[in-house]
Amino acid sequence: MKYSKSGITTIKSAPNDAEITSHILMIRSGMIKKLASGLYTWMPLGLKVLRKIENIIRLEMNRINALEILMPAIQPSELWKESGRWDKYGPELLRIIDRHEREFCFGPTHEEIITDIARKDIKSYKQLPIIYYQIQTKFRDEIRPRFGVMRAREFLMKDAYSFHENEECLNKTYDIVFNAYKNCFNKIGLEYKVVNADNGQIGGSESHEFHVIADNGEDELIFSDSSDYAINAELFSEAPKEGDQCPDGSGKVKIRRGIEVGHIFKLGKNYSDSMNASISNKSNKTTKMIMGCYGIGVSRIAAAAIEQSNDDRGIIWPKSISPYEISIISIGYSKNTTIKDYADNLYMELKKMNLDVLLDDRDISPGNMFSDADLIGIPNKIIIGKKFIEKNEFEYKDRKLNKTFTINENNNSQKPSQTTLDIILSHING
Repeated sequence: MKYSKSGITTIKSAPNDAEITSHILMIRSGMIKKLASGLYTWMPLGLKVLRKIENIIRLEMNRINALEILMPAIQPSELWKESGRWDKYGPELLRIIDRHEREFCFGPTHEEIITDIARKDIKSYKQLPIIYYQIQTKFRDEIRPRFGVMRAREFLMKDAYSFHENEECLNKTYDIVFNAYKNCFNKIGLEYKVVNADNGQIGGSESHEFHVIADNGEDELIFSDSSDYAINAELFSEAPKEGDQCPDGSGKVKIRRGIEVGHIFKLGKNYSDSMNASISNKSNKTTKMIMGCYGIGVSRIAAAAIEQSNDDRGIIWPKSISPYEISIISIGYSKNTTIKDYADNLYMELKKMNLDVLLDDRDISPGNMFSDADLIGIPNKIIIGKKFIEKNEFEYKDRKLNKTFTINENNNSQKPSQTTLDIILSHING
């Protein structure tokens, strides 16, 4: 993509209502634009990040044979009344009345809808276990939306639901999804902790939260320095202090703040009991299905990644979800045909290598080009300028390491050599 056609619009100053780093940088980089309190438009740059996060999640869910569906965002009140949550859920549930005076809500989650689907389609234990998932917009009428997309009213979520004949079957699937979630966050490239957690509004017997480690996290996490033990501090009546003996005896306590980006639950029969979702079991007797529920905050991951990795110049994206993998900054692009021709040819060759490339073809100062590239957080930069005219050299810069390397184009032509392309690819791949 050429910058002049990319739709990217950056701003220098932070918005007055932005309280945390991710909100400031997402607005300044042009990833999102505020429409109203807790409502944001995802612009082309931000949407590229969302789609890359989605693709990683979708790959892992498909790998465990989960079935992707898409349920309506607007849900009839009858199902929520049947489950008993219409009155229990509280004011976060946005209730809607249509022209026929029928009650609906904008779904904050989809347990009722998926249970209704399952009770109609699943009749025998032979059809189980089964996992359905979707990636879809949700709405929760937060009393005080804040922190940009971190706690917005409308957000993008991956929610999945599993159905089982018995607890043993649920436990096996729960472990499979648990590991799929770990694969998601490992592939995205985030530092995270999995903690025992409270089940909250969803209910159920057991749950785990996945937290991205970040200074601005809303939750305090207590974990061991030498084991996988980790728990949300809110579950303690009197939380241990940093350096204390870990409650499981494995080592010393460490305390960090985290941003919840995933939550999985063993729901049991909460919804199948209230909504009569039954199957015929191996003994040919009617029994209620057992459920699991698994959520990932797709839009929240984008903000959490920024909170975890940034500097005074802007965002430092994990390579896996950066909107562009590499930026070509061509100083004098519109004025020097040597620079323009080489930049265009390099751009085309990198695109042939299936790289997501941004060519800065704007007629602006080099300083503004550099600052925009750093603000957006593109991991790799190629700088073509005066040195290329004088010595046939250009610079490669690694955003995260803040290291610059000189690459010499020895073939004296306007097209990059294979050696040059190999060098660039080796830097990108680290």
